[in-house]
Amino acid sequence: MRLGVLSDIHANLPALEAALEALRAEGVDEVLVLGDLVGYGPHPRQVIHRIWKEGLPAIAGAWDLRVAYPFPEPLPEGVGKATLEWTRAQLGEKELAYLRSLRLSHRKSYGGRRLVAFHGKPGDPEGRMDLLGPTRDLAFFLERYGAEALLLGGSHLPLARRVGKGLVADPGSVGLSLTGEHGADAMVLDTETLEARFLKVAYDLGPLLFDLRAWGLPPILEKVYRTGRFPQQG
Repeated sequence: MRLGVLSDIHANLPALEAALEALRAEGVDEVLVLGDLVGYGPHPRQVIHRIWKEGLPAIAGAWDLRVAYPFPEPLPEGVGKATLEWTRAQLGEKELAYLRSLRLSHRKSYGGRRLVAFHGKPGDPEGRMDLLGPTRDLAFFLERYGAEALLLGGSHLPLARRVGKGLVADPGSVGLSLTGEHGADAMVLDTETLEARFLKVAYDLGPLLFDLRAWGLPPILEKVYRTGRFPQQG
């Protein structure tokens, strides 16, 4: 089976549409979304409705939870905090209820191979796992969940690593990629061989930047969309 994997859409509708079209061209059998549907970008409502329309299984990311629930700990000053309340104000009760309905994990067997997926770190959507860290740390979670594939969203960087006979992978970010180049990230996973292949999909920045400016969202985001990095990354 060929599984398309997307993550970190971040309210960027043109990027989502381009990524879905690319996965259709790849002939994937199913598409899984690893969270952060909203946040930063100008299209939170449209992205949620597109995921609804496509009927895609999705899990909750840190941003989805922050928008859907009043967290006691505020975000630090910056782009995220500047867009949080705006994002929440764009959504009606139906969209907020949808975000609240998202589970924190996806667990499913594909052809006898068990796959588990989380946003961030297992049990902590706002956490991060170092996919280049010690093998034993990654193997621990594969063994803990009895899985052969562990998929994680949240880093905004596509990476796959074989761990013994298993696989740990992050598909990167659809809407706010930090790979150093413009485009939406997507991943195609062969669930039989556990081979992961990454796609970088170009999309038209015009409508995105128009809406970004029209809504008065932080202009620094335009630089990220164009270059694939935040300015402080150098």
